[in-house]
Amino acid sequence: MKKLIEEFKQYLVRIERNSLLASKSVLTFEDAVLLTGLSRSYLYKLTSTNQIPHYKPSGKQLYFDREEIENWLKQNRVETVEETDRKATNYVVTGRR
Repeated sequence: MKKLIEEFKQYLVRIERNSLLASKSVLTFEDAVLLTGLSRSYLYKLTSTNQIPHYKPSGKQLYFDREEIENWLKQNRVETVEETDRKATNYVVTGRR
């Protein structure tokens, strides 16, 4: 019974954390880790090599803009097979890309 209660408490903590994360537009480093699903070390590497948009207002603490992170995650979209087939058919018919 104790184990079940502890699991329930942890579940409620996760719900609360995710609810708070969903309402934030400025994210801390830990928030960005949760949002992206990246490991802490890889996210830190991305910030240190300036490959991901971030802010350091005081020169130490890292912050992220939620919209910028979501846009960064959506870059380099891979086309579906259907989209590629449609483009190929269009090219064959019209001779243009």
